[in-house]
Amino acid sequence: MDTDLRNYLMEKRGKLTWFEKFKVVINICSAINKLHNNENAIHRDLHSGNILYSEKEHYWYISDLGFCGPANKPLGSIYGNLPYIAPEVIGGNNKHTAESDIYSIGMLMWEISSGQPPFCGYYHNLYLVLNIMDGMRPPIISGTPLEYKKLMEQCWDANPKNRPKIETLLDAIKRINKKFREENNNESFQHDPNNTLKIYTSNSKISDLLIKSKMHRFGYLPEPKNASEGNKIYNLLFVFKHILNILIILCKQLGFFPNLNINRRTKR
Repeated sequence: MDTDLRNYLMEKRGKLTWFEKFKVVINICSAINKLHNNENAIHRDLHSGNILYSEKEHYWYISDLGFCGPANKPLGSIYGNLPYIAPEVIGGNNKHTAESDIYSIGMLMWEISSGQPPFCGYYHNLYLVLNIMDGMRPPIISGTPLEYKKLMEQCWDANPKNRPKIETLLDAIKRINKKFREENNNESFQHDPNNTLKIYTSNSKISDLLIKSKMHRFGYLPEPKNASEGNKIYNLLFVFKHILNILIILCKQLGFFPNLNINRRTKR
């Protein structure tokens, strides 16, 4: 295999057309459809690092099938790449299901639409987990087709029962691809790089968070829920505040604003 999805998206950021993005999603869903329905199995650890591309075949393949972590995994712990793990699994239901795979696909759909991993730059800690359990999801990228957006949101719904079956998801993304192509007369609509969230992943401390699955253990957590409209606005502000802090840190590392202290607190 020539590359994985994560590196491919970083290299092609701002250059992929929606038709190319749809093709990636269709390839992923086709592979998971075979896994769920033909082999009666689940993946358990879907993320962009184990989706591999063959340049010769122009096709995407899924690796690490059925991998569920180390044999000596502590009781009550979970294993995986945190932003892609379904909230019901994070919350203590350690049993991965077909529905938890669908949640991971929803996050992959967002990553394909944006060109960067979900919650890029966040530390994979309790603070992020609590926000995910409270319904925080990555902000929808401007220009995302409406049907694609709705399908993605169904996939990452907090209630596993509300997520589509893989065969339903595959049929839906094929219909979206066909409709989008017909409505746009086969024109190659390219993603606008100006609509991409500005997070720079070249910083080693940030990039290291995105590479591999690992062990997590958070103890008691609240029940997962979807964000209310009020929470969606709050979460969006939270995301952009975090992005701003990352940019300030990077500017300081490059020698800009040497006297700026982002942790400054006012005494009361």
